[in-house]
Amino acid sequence: MKNTTIIGVILGIVAVVLGMVFKHASLTAFLNPAAFMIIIVGTIAAVTVAFPLSELKKVGTLFKILFTDRPLPKREDLIKQFVEWAGITRREGLLALEARVDDIEDPFLKNGMRMIIDGNDQDLVRDVLLEDISATEERHKAGALIFTQAGTYAPTLGVLGAVIGLIAALADMSDMDSLAKAISAAFMATLLGIFTGYVLWHPMANKLKRLSKAEIQIRLMMLEGLLSIQSGVSTIAIEQKLSVFLTPTERKAMKAKEEGDDEQKAQA
Repeated sequence: MKNTTIIGVILGIVAVVLGMVFKHASLTAFLNPAAFMIIIVGTIAAVTVAFPLSELKKVGTLFKILFTDRPLPKREDLIKQFVEWAGITRREGLLALEARVDDIEDPFLKNGMRMIIDGNDQDLVRDVLLEDISATEERHKAGALIFTQAGTYAPTLGVLGAVIGLIAALADMSDMDSLAKAISAAFMATLLGIFTGYVLWHPMANKLKRLSKAEIQIRLMMLEGLLSIQSGVSTIAIEQKLSVFLTPTERKAMKAKEEGDDEQKAQA
């Protein structure tokens, strides 16, 4: 299992369950429909009030992103690809890349490649692609904000659930044993609110932000590569320019791999 969201959710549930066992708390406390109603349904209600339907419709897609691995293009592979395209452009001209456009899977990269092949002004290409990146970033922020707000509402609703439970418990103080159980059940809503807020919704929002940042970095890298090809820069220059998007460790690894490939070619 590689998806860290699934791993994290499982670990969070295990931590709470084992914590209750170690504290000798009864696990039957989880059988509290009122707490689940107040926290889960209440959080959904609050989020529904806070966001328009057009954004809420994307929640299913956001969960799919969180619970499935959606690999982005590797930056090292992109550099190799742009170096190859730069070599073709310098030898045969920009139009020689037209036959390769249909092989590009990424919509952003494909659109940018078509724009430079069509001979659009470089400033226009930059502006259009930057607007695309900005719009994508805003959509990602809106999606992450839904989970951030859910994480804010859930703990507060947990307090509300505890208050409701205490009102019900203190309504009848004639039986102290029943009162103790009722007070214990009342705080189940608080536990559930804190758990969902700080183990589920806030971490999920953070992950969406991290995934968005990684995708935006890839698109900025693609933009620089496309503009470099359009400018007709050398393969060495484009490799150096795009290498700034790699970490020092990744640069060393890529350089070592290139040196190893060169040695194999020389031996062959």
